[in-house]
Amino acid sequence: MQVQAILFDKDGTLLDFTGMWGFWTDCVLNDFREQLVIRGLEMDEADLPQIWGTFHDEQGRMNGYDVRGPLAMGTMDEVYAVLTWHGYRAGLSWAEAKMIVRACLAQAEEAMEAHRPAHPLPGVREFLEQSRDQGLKMGVVTADETASANKHLQWMGLDAYFDIVIGTDLVDRGKPFPDMLLLACERLSVQAQQVMVIGDTDGDMEMARAAGAGYKIGIGESGKIQLADRTIQTFHELLSGGSGR
Repeated sequence: MQVQAILFDKDGTLLDFTGMWGFWTDCVLNDFREQLVIRGLEMDEADLPQIWGTFHDEQGRMNGYDVRGPLAMGTMDEVYAVLTWHGYRAGLSWAEAKMIVRACLAQAEEAMEAHRPAHPLPGVREFLEQSRDQGLKMGVVTADETASANKHLQWMGLDAYFDIVIGTDLVDRGKPFPDMLLLACERLSVQAQQVMVIGDTDGDMEMARAAGAGYKIGIGESGKIQLADRTIQTFHELLSGGSGR
């Protein structure tokens, strides 16, 4: 069946994941670490990769991520809960850990607003232009919340390309369940088998499979995305051949 619509993941697909979420992660974890020190506690640096599935340089700055991990695939509520658990493990009460994590997240959001570290990945804008010229409907389906997703797209100047943005707050079940994709199909008035899904994790691919999407493209290293029909390194690979199979 001919592709009528393309649904994109946001983080790691449209925008540079490490550039934006690395900035956010560093803000949150540095502030969280300081709050522990104030209370005579500490966080084991060896635990950093285990918190959200992130990789860090010698200074503790995030420089990569596990596409199977919580930061890549989880909702903000899940990310919040994981860090709260680590605060509890470090010696905080559960209530205190929740309050500290919430405060750290709020400060990180303020820093994000000030710096706006969202940058589209290579070839994204050109591919969106090509797809729009071909008359394809386009939407974003993201584990982020809808308001945040819209804001990040606006920062990059990409928001006008999309007919819909579906965040995890609009459905009962986020990825890898099919709910977001099915809602997107309903709002775009297309059938799932007419949709091509592009994402950087197997959570995206499993959502697409569960919903019955027509075609699944993974972006990133091929060995890390097992469920895609095709894997690309950048959107430039889709420019010459268009968005068909």
